[in-house]
Amino acid sequence: MTQATKTVRLTREGYERLQRALDQEQARLAEATRILQEQMETSADSEDTGLEDAKREKMNIEARIDELEDTLSQATVIEDHENAGRVELGAIVVLNNETSKKETKVLVVSAPEAAVTGGSLPRVSEDSPVGKELMGRKKGESFVVNLDNGKQMKYKVKSIEY
Repeated sequence: MTQATKTVRLTREGYERLQRALDQEQARLAEATRILQEQMETSADSEDTGLEDAKREKMNIEARIDELEDTLSQATVIEDHENAGRVELGAIVVLNNETSKKETKVLVVSAPEAAVTGGSLPRVSEDSPVGKELMGRKKGESFVVNLDNGKQMKYKVKSIEY
């Protein structure tokens, strides 16, 4: 059974961040491969824990590379916004937390992009509780987010920019 490829929408910054992460992981893989080869040459005992650790580390890095390559191969960089004035991926949104009266500026992104560290703004995934409620909202709209602990947070969209 073949799985249909799903397009992953990323901001330009997010795409570049994922590409840098892939480059870093490939460098780590080269180093892990070198270490593994050294361990294999110097290890007389097949039960050597250093050798097992090196193999496990190499497998973890390879899995991360596969994940990053898969995401990047399905990526579409968000360039134009067909719903100007509404929150969609790539929007920089200023939210007013009406409970705490604090303002927060966030970037709305896809889940793969939210998982990668770095960037200039806090990221909110479209799949997160806040992200789900935020998508499609206009400036001035208020919404309530139901948190896992049973509490509710009320937000108001102060501004949207791209």
